[in-house]
Amino acid sequence: MKTSHVCAAAAAAFALVLGHFACAQTQDTSDVKTTVKEDARTVGHAVEHSAETVGHAVAEDAKAAATTVRDDTRKAAQAVEDGAKAVGKTVKEDAAKTKDAVTPKSSEPGPKS
Repeated sequence: MKTSHVCAAAAAAFALVLGHFACAQTQDTSDVKTTVKEDARTVGHAVEHSAETVGHAVAEDAKAAATTVRDDTRKAAQAVEDGAKAVGKTVKEDAAKTKDAVTPKSSEPGPKS
Protein backbone atom coordinates (compact mmCIF):
# COMPACT_ATOMS: atom_id res chain seq x y z
CA MET A 1 0.00 0.00 0.00
CA LYS A 2 2.84 2.40 0.76
CA THR A 3 4.33 2.07 -2.69
CA SER A 4 0.96 3.02 -4.14
CA HIS A 5 1.57 6.63 -3.06
CA VAL A 6 4.76 6.79 -5.08
CA CYS A 7 3.10 5.06 -8.05
CA ALA A 8 0.15 7.43 -7.90
CA ALA A 9 2.43 10.46 -7.81
CA ALA A 10 4.42 9.14 -10.76
CA ALA A 11 1.21 8.48 -12.70
CA ALA A 12 -0.01 11.99 -11.94
CA ALA A 13 3.26 13.44 -13.19
CA PHE A 14 3.04 11.42 -16.36
CA ALA A 15 -0.56 12.51 -16.95
CA LEU A 16 0.31 16.16 -16.42
CA VAL A 17 3.20 15.99 -18.84
CA LEU A 18 1.09 14.25 -21.50
CA GLY A 19 -1.73 16.74 -20.98
CA HIS A 20 0.59 19.66 -21.49
CA PHE A 21 2.09 18.15 -24.61
CA ALA A 22 -1.41 17.78 -26.04
CA CYS A 23 -2.12 21.44 -25.31
CA ALA A 24 1.29 22.49 -26.55
CA GLN A 25 0.20 22.32 -30.17
CA THR A 26 -1.81 25.52 -29.77
CA GLN A 27 0.53 27.49 -27.49
CA ASP A 28 3.90 29.11 -27.92
CA THR A 29 6.87 26.84 -27.34
CA SER A 30 8.26 28.97 -24.51
CA ASP A 31 4.92 28.91 -22.65
CA VAL A 32 4.76 25.14 -22.99
CA LYS A 33 8.28 24.73 -21.70
CA THR A 34 7.57 26.97 -18.73
CA THR A 35 4.32 25.21 -17.92
CA VAL A 36 5.87 21.75 -18.22
CA LYS A 37 8.82 22.85 -16.10
CA GLU A 38 6.54 24.21 -13.36
CA ASP A 39 4.32 21.13 -13.42
CA ALA A 40 7.33 18.84 -13.32
CA ARG A 41 8.63 20.75 -10.31
CA THR A 42 5.24 20.48 -8.59
CA VAL A 43 5.02 16.78 -9.29
CA GLY A 44 8.60 16.31 -8.15
CA HIS A 45 7.75 17.93 -4.83
CA ALA A 46 4.66 15.72 -4.51
CA VAL A 47 6.73 12.61 -5.22
CA GLU A 48 9.35 13.74 -2.72
CA HIS A 49 6.71 14.28 -0.05
CA SER A 50 5.09 10.89 -0.75
CA ALA A 51 8.45 9.13 -0.67
CA GLU A 52 9.29 10.80 2.63
CA THR A 53 5.94 9.77 4.10
CA VAL A 54 6.40 6.19 2.92
CA GLY A 55 9.96 6.15 4.24
CA HIS A 56 8.81 7.25 7.68
CA ALA A 57 6.04 4.66 7.71
CA VAL A 58 8.46 1.90 6.72
CA ALA A 59 10.91 3.00 9.40
CA GLU A 60 8.18 2.92 12.05
CA ASP A 61 7.03 -0.52 10.92
CA ALA A 62 10.60 -1.82 10.95
CA LYS A 63 11.16 -0.45 14.44
CA ALA A 64 7.95 -2.06 15.70
CA ALA A 65 8.91 -5.36 14.07
CA ALA A 66 12.37 -5.23 15.64
CA THR A 67 10.85 -4.64 19.06
CA THR A 68 8.46 -7.55 18.59
CA VAL A 69 11.26 -9.86 17.47
CA ARG A 70 13.42 -8.81 20.42
CA ASP A 71 10.61 -9.42 22.92
CA ASP A 72 9.67 -12.76 21.37
CA THR A 73 13.31 -13.84 21.37
CA ARG A 74 13.59 -13.06 25.06
CA LYS A 75 10.42 -15.02 25.80
CA ALA A 76 11.64 -17.99 23.73
CA ALA A 77 15.04 -17.94 25.44
CA GLN A 78 13.35 -17.90 28.87
CA ALA A 79 11.10 -20.80 27.85
CA VAL A 80 14.11 -22.82 26.65
CA GLU A 81 15.94 -22.08 29.89
CA ASP A 82 12.94 -23.12 32.01
CA GLY A 83 12.51 -26.29 29.95
CA ALA A 84 16.18 -27.17 30.26
CA LYS A 85 16.06 -26.70 34.03
CA ALA A 86 12.96 -28.90 34.30
CA VAL A 87 14.55 -31.64 32.18
CA GLY A 88 17.78 -31.42 34.17
CA LYS A 89 15.90 -31.74 37.45
CA THR A 90 13.92 -34.74 36.17
CA VAL A 91 17.07 -36.45 34.89
CA LYS A 92 18.82 -35.85 38.21
CA GLU A 93 15.89 -37.27 40.18
CA ASP A 94 15.56 -40.29 37.88
CA ALA A 95 19.30 -40.93 38.10
CA ALA A 96 19.10 -40.88 41.89
CA LYS A 97 16.13 -43.30 41.83
CA THR A 98 17.98 -45.61 39.45
CA LYS A 99 21.10 -45.52 41.61
CA ASP A 100 19.05 -46.34 44.71
CA ALA A 101 17.34 -49.18 42.87
CA VAL A 102 20.58 -50.87 41.78
CA THR A 103 22.61 -50.17 44.92
CA PRO A 104 22.29 -53.06 47.43
CA LYS A 105 20.73 -52.12 50.75
CA SER A 106 22.57 -52.94 53.98
CA SER A 107 19.82 -55.45 54.86
CA GLU A 108 20.26 -57.28 51.57
CA PRO A 109 23.04 -59.78 51.08
CA GLY A 110 25.97 -58.58 49.00
CA PRO A 111 26.72 -59.90 45.54
CA LYS A 112 28.09 -63.42 45.37
CA SER A 113 31.60 -63.76 44.14
